[in-house]
Amino acid sequence: MKQRILTGLIGGIGFIYLVWLGELPYTILVILLALIGYYELLRMNQTPVFSWQGLIGLNTVLFIILTQNSLLAGIDRQQLMSLLLVSLFLYLALIVIKKNEINFDQVSYHLFGAMYIGFGFSYMLETRLMEHGFQFSLLVFLATFASDSGAYFTGKYLGKTKLWPEISPKKTIEGSIGGIVFAIIVSLLLNAMFQITEHFMLMIWAGILIAITGQFGDLIESALKRSKGVKDSGSLLPGHGGVLDRFDSLIFVFPILHLLHIL
Repeated sequence: MKQRILTGLIGGIGFIYLVWLGELPYTILVILLALIGYYELLRMNQTPVFSWQGLIGLNTVLFIILTQNSLLAGIDRQQLMSLLLVSLFLYLALIVIKKNEINFDQVSYHLFGAMYIGFGFSYMLETRLMEHGFQFSLLVFLATFASDSGAYFTGKYLGKTKLWPEISPKKTIEGSIGGIVFAIIVSLLLNAMFQITEHFMLMIWAGILIAITGQFGDLIESALKRSKGVKDSGSLLPGHGGVLDRFDSLIFVFPILHLLHIL
């Protein structure tokens, strides 16, 4: 627990500093996190990073982020579908070239994984590039962190009813409710500091939505790890596991908030 708290404090302060800086430093950080996250996805599947399927997936993640945020000269987000079709056709071609050494299940895993990670981190970056992006990003980051921490400690001391034992045996309904309450409190505190909106109830609903979608994101990654028989996605962050372990909630929350036009 001490290692977890120490890593969280040091990493959190450094991360928030880069969020505050924004622009190139934050862009580089998000791209690195996305590429490391996809590497962890490959590792869980025992796919070599320098295999054809690994390289296609890594480049798909990179180009999703660059294209979605219009960071490549001459290429905009309207051409994103073409990029995904190219990746799909390359993967399908590998099935034939590799004589079924790579099958449709593998193609689905690698391409869907690239989209899952690529779009998740892409919308994280897009939020920061918006007007008032720092405040919006800080709201999502801290409310999600509050939900994670609140769910953990509430579940540890008050949890009795299992939430979804087939996927994550330790999570409880009481912990889930505690996470929602903590997210609401943090959302309201941040709104008091930055005046994000004049509507009190809107921040309450924002906290609820961030907490619920964040918990879904956590369960999604838990299901992925369970299907691959691993405990953590990686070991980059002592006490926290890998990038996907730490950012699993966020890469689900950010796209949902954009899809619902909340951000």
